[in-house]
Amino acid sequence: MINETLARLRSLRLTGMADALNQQLDQPGTYSSLSFEERLSLLTEQEETERNNKRLARLLRSARFKLAARIHDIDIDYEHPRGLKQNQMASLSGGGWLDRYRNLLITGPCGSGKSYLACALGHMACLKGYSVRYYRMSRLLDELILAHGDGSYSRQLKQLAKVDLLILDDWGLEPLTQQQRNDLLEVMDDRHEQGSTLVTSQLPTRKWHASIGDETLADAILDRLMHNAHRIELKGESMRKKLGKLDAVEHLV
Repeated sequence: MINETLARLRSLRLTGMADALNQQLDQPGTYSSLSFEERLSLLTEQEETERNNKRLARLLRSARFKLAARIHDIDIDYEHPRGLKQNQMASLSGGGWLDRYRNLLITGPCGSGKSYLACALGHMACLKGYSVRYYRMSRLLDELILAHGDGSYSRQLKQLAKVDLLILDDWGLEPLTQQQRNDLLEVMDDRHEQGSTLVTSQLPTRKWHASIGDETLADAILDRLMHNAHRIELKGESMRKKLGKLDAVEHLV
């Protein structure tokens, strides 16, 4: 009967409960003193834990982060004078901005840690159960151009609109074509007040309007992106250069 019960649990995709029941059977001395209600509670707790772990793994796979970054990693250096405030990061880590469909704009020079912070906040969002998708800006625009040709454009726009947090890394590195401007407006319009968008850029936000290259479309795109956005402006020397100097010293020791 036990084997039949285990088989039924697995057929119902209650693998967490099945594994927990197996553990109770393998260690009778540990669980024999517990009541039926207590043992049942342990089974359901294990099932919930397994489902949460599977959901997190699925969200992280779908996000396709460039970097394996974490908010609480020691690599987030608040001592280095680059304009990163610990209280601001703590506030963003709470996730309330995602519930309110607020955007986040991270600007700063090359190597200042923009992509790392973006991926760290994206990982935080996955931990809280939000869906996330990371793109380098140029690759997203290339994919949308291809989607026009293979007939998947509308479907791809719908997928982008459904993501709780869309991360666009390296905004403004290359001039935009007319088609790319139109596509970018479609993405921003679909996501406006429906989801959050995190953008990183080497350009200060005051130069974004000119970088888009069309005054009318720039107004429309940036109005949807900037009016409800939090901002982080990173400064100072490249963190890559700093770490490179540390590595060189370590080699000399």
